[in-house]
Amino acid sequence: MLYFVPKLVLMNRQALEYPMGSRLMKCLQKEGIQIRLFDKKVPVISRGSFTKDFFFAKQTMVVTVWRRREFQTCRPSAHYQLPLVSGCPGICEYCYLNTNLGRRPFIKVYVNLEEIFARAEQYIKERKPELTLFEGAATSDPVAVERWTGSLQKAIEYFARFEEARFRFVTKFIDIDSLLGVEHKGHTEIRFSINCDYVVERFEKLVPSNRERLEAARKVMEAGYPTGFLIGPIMIFDRWREEYGKLFEMLKEYMPRDTSLTFELITHRFTPRAKTIIRQVYPRTEVPLDESKRKFKFGQFGYGKYIYMDDDMTELKDYFSSQITRVFPKAKILYFV
Repeated sequence: MLYFVPKLVLMNRQALEYPMGSRLMKCLQKEGIQIRLFDKKVPVISRGSFTKDFFFAKQTMVVTVWRRREFQTCRPSAHYQLPLVSGCPGICEYCYLNTNLGRRPFIKVYVNLEEIFARAEQYIKERKPELTLFEGAATSDPVAVERWTGSLQKAIEYFARFEEARFRFVTKFIDIDSLLGVEHKGHTEIRFSINCDYVVERFEKLVPSNRERLEAARKVMEAGYPTGFLIGPIMIFDRWREEYGKLFEMLKEYMPRDTSLTFELITHRFTPRAKTIIRQVYPRTEVPLDESKRKFKFGQFGYGKYIYMDDDMTELKDYFSSQITRVFPKAKILYFV
């Protein structure tokens, strides 16, 4: 399995007042990982260039306290983001988090879980009797740090208590064994982000392979979790149909045909800010960033992004819908964007 081991941990002193913060401090010290304490703002540590700062941040974990009063919305995945973690140690050149996290994409973990869960419960009560859905991986991959935090296990156990709420998260990582025996009551859906080999081999680094992710997906399905796949970013390139066809054949090897999987389909898109960061960090990147072949669209958070043209979107939607229906007739496509 692939574990994330930070080279440096920036620890907020206030985090030490919480059980998780205190436990993390002892665990990290035992592992011999360098720790620096800070009081309010995360200290600025420069390695001399934009690129060096970026990759150094990817190897740095920040342990801190979640202080916002409200959760962010999370359309179309869920009603709200559940703020357990932000950031991801994976190196995916196309990553949309380049827009959110900028030049210092630290992996932040929040220690005040009881306060976060209490705020979630308020949202649940406000929306009763309707179901409230929480997304645990909107700006992160929490499985990558689950070995350290245990946050997902606590969240799964927490949401198992509520008939009016559901929890879901998506991951590229495979460190899920600690979750297999957790009492979830079917209230948590675990999804795996996958892509065709063309995209994985060219643009994804420091993350498990497709086959490793599919093996982990089979494990969580056998543990009774609702299971799904996020295919994204879906890219158009020479022989894209053939490459994605191989992905569906691989899926057939691992998942029963009659299983009730969910699929989320996300086409490649990029913001002007993300393009700038991608070009700086990966100067030889082959990520498609030509605005002339795209359509500009404003998103839910107020900034614009470049998406595929309407005809391309229609072609992609028809192809993936037909493939999913063919391979998994009981599957449900939650959305295509």
